[in-house]
Amino acid sequence: MLDRAPAAANARRPAFTMLELLVTLAVVAVLIALLLPAVQMAREAARRVRCKNNLKQIGVALHNYLDTHGVFPPSSCIELGTVFAGNNGSWSIHGRLMPFMELENAANLIDLQTAWDAQVGTGVPTMRVPNYLCPSDPGDKVRINSDGPYTYPQNYGFNFGKWFVWDPATGIGSRGVFHPNSRTTDADVLDGLSNTLMAAEVKAYMPYFRNSDDPGAAIPTSPSDIAGFDSGVAANDFKMGLLENENTGHTEWCDGRVHHSGFTSTFVPNTSVPYTKDGMDYDIDYNSRQEGKSTTARTYAAITSRSWHPKSVNVLMMDGSVHTVADGVNLPVWRAQSTIYPADGDP
Repeated sequence: MLDRAPAAANARRPAFTMLELLVTLAVVAVLIALLLPAVQMAREAARRVRCKNNLKQIGVALHNYLDTHGVFPPSSCIELGTVFAGNNGSWSIHGRLMPFMELENAANLIDLQTAWDAQVGTGVPTMRVPNYLCPSDPGDKVRINSDGPYTYPQNYGFNFGKWFVWDPATGIGSRGVFHPNSRTTDADVLDGLSNTLMAAEVKAYMPYFRNSDDPGAAIPTSPSDIAGFDSGVAANDFKMGLLENENTGHTEWCDGRVHHSGFTSTFVPNTSVPYTKDGMDYDIDYNSRQEGKSTTARTYAAITSRSWHPKSVNVLMMDGSVHTVADGVNLPVWRAQSTIYPADGDP
């Protein structure tokens, strides 16, 4: 037995053949490929939960604002018969909610009665507010202009109605919850708080154009109609281009205009609104006249609720509840949820 030990020790041990190694690697690759979608789905589910929680916090802040002031905040404050002295002006709903979003220190740095773009130096307009940002949106970055950091985007637009937003000649606003100088209370929501939209997701860095000829009060019937409203638009009012900072919709959380802090229910969520400029195809928003830029021209807007979540958007209702709405929601139902009245035949 002792004489056989060396021979046994020197015997060749079995090893992987090249074929076996390749098969093993192939099996591992298949398992990883099967695992990655599950991991991505789990991450997206977590991001969706965080997004819903952001909307919930905004709803709580809005109702605390109501308890304090007796009304929900206006989208902006614009004195009739006047226009903003500069390009921008009144603070948004997001800005007015700062004391109710645990942002008292930031609120103490600014004056809501002074144009927000005159206060960029305070650092507040460039401030990243986590509760205003959906974790699925890749646009979570400061917007830059020629002078450096300018504003920060946001992902939750407030309900400005269906199409008509505001008439600066009469002061009449949309039948949504918010518009310039609005003083909506919960008692004004005749369609029921649980049936009326307060806010919905929007995408940051959206291309859009603005300040066109009057498109008329009739609500567009097709997304392709919007492209026909570009007459009278100045070159610098086409906010779209190859660079991210050229597409500036929903990039100013402090600005109260509908294309920055709102949405309208002209089209159902995630509807593609096509527009071609300089050979490039875009999915756009539209504001016929910036609020605060005219004393006579009405504002009509197609600002679509959009989300990076698959085939849906998260929404906040007036009662503070948060829901997920599928892209295929019935258009009349979606529009009805954006008005505070049970029956509404006006834009």
